[in-house]
Amino acid sequence: MQTLEEQSRQGFVIICGAGVAGLAAAWWMQRAGWRVLVVEQAEELRDGGHMMGLSGPGLATVRRMDLVARLGERAYPDMGQHIYRDRRGREILRINYREALAGIEWLTLRRGVLVQELRAALPARDIAWRFGVTVQEALNQASSVRVSLSDGSCHEADLLIAADGVHSSLRRRHFAADARCLHPLGYRYASYEVQDHLLLGQDFLSYAEPGIQTEYYGLCDGRLAALHVWRSREAGFVPPAQRHSLLRTCTAKSFTGVRATLEAMENPQEIVIDDLALVELPSWRQGRILLLGDAAHSLSLISGQGAGVALASASILAEELERAAAGGVAPSSSALESALARHDQRLRPTILRLQHRSRKLVPMYVPSSRVGFALRNLVLRTMPDVLLKKYFASGLKSEAQALAALA
Repeated sequence: MQTLEEQSRQGFVIICGAGVAGLAAAWWMQRAGWRVLVVEQAEELRDGGHMMGLSGPGLATVRRMDLVARLGERAYPDMGQHIYRDRRGREILRINYREALAGIEWLTLRRGVLVQELRAALPARDIAWRFGVTVQEALNQASSVRVSLSDGSCHEADLLIAADGVHSSLRRRHFAADARCLHPLGYRYASYEVQDHLLLGQDFLSYAEPGIQTEYYGLCDGRLAALHVWRSREAGFVPPAQRHSLLRTCTAKSFTGVRATLEAMENPQEIVIDDLALVELPSWRQGRILLLGDAAHSLSLISGQGAGVALASASILAEELERAAAGGVAPSSSALESALARHDQRLRPTILRLQHRSRKLVPMYVPSSRVGFALRNLVLRTMPDVLLKKYFASGLKSEAQALAALA
């Protein structure tokens, strides 16, 4: 048991958001000796989520957290055949990713699985939880941040971490309005899970057409993870009751199997729809309030590196705070400012490179014009297998090189 004097010297952090960024921050901060309070507006952890690949520093970070074996038990096979078809069902391309990405270590899993395993890895000691609760007010003070919660409680903390996602309410209140920092890329995405009427098994199937791409991942349990990405002039929140009809409109000219799979959904209310968007800010900190993960610098789903960056960023933050005051002792105001500045300096160059890559990648991933679509397909069809494998592998390698700067 700690004495009152020891508790008064121990750093105390409030983390808003129990997603990948928030839970990773909780793990690393408690490991550094801080007391942690996690605040989550949902009543429980969100499961499900789209498929993701964990590689590079993200994978290295979960290895340092001793989570690779547990995640590996729940990971999916590295998707054998990747088959690309057009809206008439004609095959455009077929790649064996196990061969194309040989030598590159990664895990393929649902985002919700990563969230669940991060939560399970957190010890009860020094971690407090508030589900169904939001941050109502945060006031920077000279030596603390005063945080008022929707449950009526009020706390004096050394640091408030806003890990509440790309649509962060804390970012809007304390940093900038969405119109100034949240930049849609002109595309939307939708994800959901459905029965495997396509009999895909463990493979990956994509139907591509001008302005929209649909992907199905076999989940090995008779179900598919579906993802649609399409060009959109509209942006912003789509009410749950309107999402199924919006997808019907977007896929009206798609392959018949795409439309039939959408209609086979058991619960259309479970469709997730959002914009592909980047968050761009000159600073991720405001006094003792720090943005982390997508709230600070969303890379868009297409980058495939949002979770990995969030994991690595949380570990970097804890490292810098330990440098400022070891043993979990709350750092002085000047030492805290220096630690947050070093966290920014280590992370920002990588974020800028990955965001630049996202801007370039999306138009290539989903060409909006018929001419662009036809040219892309022609190149993919005629490119020799050796060059094609190098092209797909180079994407992961370039991301890994950019993220290596975080180590």
